Amino acid sequence: MSTTLIGLAVIVALLVYLVFIYNRLVTLRNQFKNGFAQIDVQLQRRHDLIPNLVESAKAYMAHERDTLTEVMQARNNAVSAQKDAARDPADGGKIKKLGGAENMLTQALANFYAVAENYPDLKASQTVQQLMEELSSTENRVAFARQSYNDTVMTYNTYREQFPNNFVSAFLAFKPSEQLELESPQARQAPKVTF
Repeated sequence: MSTTLIGLAVIVALLVYLVFIYNRLVTLRNQFKNGFAQIDVQLQRRHDLIPNLVESAKAYMAHERDTLTEVMQARNNAVSAQKDAARDPADGGKIKKLGGAENMLTQALANFYAVAENYPDLKASQTVQQLMEELSSTENRVAFARQSYNDTVMTYNTYREQFPNNFVSAFLAFKPSEQLELESPQARQAPKVTF
């Protein structure tokens, strides 16, 4: 009888431990989904500001329609990728696609800013200056939210890969998630030094 009680106690302890692992996985997954929701809000703000910037710049940049079109196309692709990723932030492929689309948008905006340098009236426009400042502020918010999201994804992925959690996560289909990688074209450029 005592071996039956010991066996039953071991089974109960094992079940309690498995429930603990499951609950921790759910908590960590929900934390990184919440982190993505914070990024989603900032990306939406960014995407909403861009059409206003392009519209304000149209009057000054009549000969730069290709640049403006490129920005809007990149913005539309980023919005589509954002909506797709928001439906399932746990899908690593969708997160990678979002990162790629946002990188293309960042490059298109960098090109826009470079072209805008050639238009003094555009640079002097109060509306354009304000929109560019808001975009810059939003970029900082996106970077902060992305860092928080990536930290929670790393914690989740590490926990689900640890032994014996990896068996529970595999059995219950807790898939790995991807970090959101957004690159700044300026970060990839070598610094220019002149004497």
